[in-house]
Amino acid sequence: MPVQMELKRIIISEVIDHQMIFLKEVEGDRLFPIVIGIFEATSIDRRVKKMNSPRPLTHDLIANVIDSLGAELQDIYINELREHTYFAKLRIRQNGELVEIDSRPSDAIALAVTANVPIYVAEDVISEATGET
Repeated sequence: MPVQMELKRIIISEVIDHQMIFLKEVEGDRLFPIVIGIFEATSIDRRVKKMNSPRPLTHDLIANVIDSLGAELQDIYINELREHTYFAKLRIRQNGELVEIDSRPSDAIALAVTANVPIYVAEDVISEATGET
């Protein structure tokens, strides 16, 4: 069962390569950390702070392409943890059909923040990541 999460915190460090984002359960207290790169963290941070760019950046471009094709980004879904790597899906509705597109979680989250759509994480992924049984 997918768990709805929201972006809770972004930690950006100029000293190390790994940045952190924390998702928090919408109807609960669990936190879900994800290590991401500096470029992805900066992109997410810009969107949260509503910092505009004079030209569309990558995540803006993706949102514009989805919209121009008459589709709608329904949500993003972090659905798998394999060998310490998270996997996500962009879930796009077009002509009544749901199309799932493979994505890095950091890109999916940046797009979710850009398009203001829900973020979901599979229950088993949260359990495995947090050490719950």
